[in-house]
Amino acid sequence: MRFLRVLMMVLVGLSLTACGSSKFRTYNGPEVTSIQVHKAERKMYLLHDGKVLKTYDIGLGFAPEGHKQFEGDGKTPEGTYYISHRNPKSRYHLSLGVSYPNEADMAFAAEADKSPGGDIMIHGGPPRKTKVKDWTAGCIAVTDRQIEVIYSMVKPGTPIHILE
Repeated sequence: MRFLRVLMMVLVGLSLTACGSSKFRTYNGPEVTSIQVHKAERKMYLLHDGKVLKTYDIGLGFAPEGHKQFEGDGKTPEGTYYISHRNPKSRYHLSLGVSYPNEADMAFAAEADKSPGGDIMIHGGPPRKTKVKDWTAGCIAVTDRQIEVIYSMVKPGTPIHILE
């Protein structure tokens, strides 16, 4: 009798685990062919051949106005880049790498004898509660639930146009 009770508890526990949500979602819709970020409006658009598939409210770097020039300036880059990689073990839930800095960014920073910075991402978060909308070091932030959807939709190599 005790064995049956233990077995039932194990089976119930396994079934509840199977019902739990995963941060890895699947997407079977149209391919995301580009991303547009409008910094001034704090909006990000996922597009398929110019048609908007999804729109997100975003947070930016803590000093978001203007183009990122140097490490630590708190700015989010402006220009055309691409999604360089996916990070399933991000400290901000999930993240997609942005190919900043490009050659022009590196050359500009080198002329000033500074680092251009790097590690710019689209990611979830923040890891702790904040009332500040623009809290990143230069990244593009959405909620954890939103990055799950974005992560499922966007593949490395997708162009990202970050506009003023």
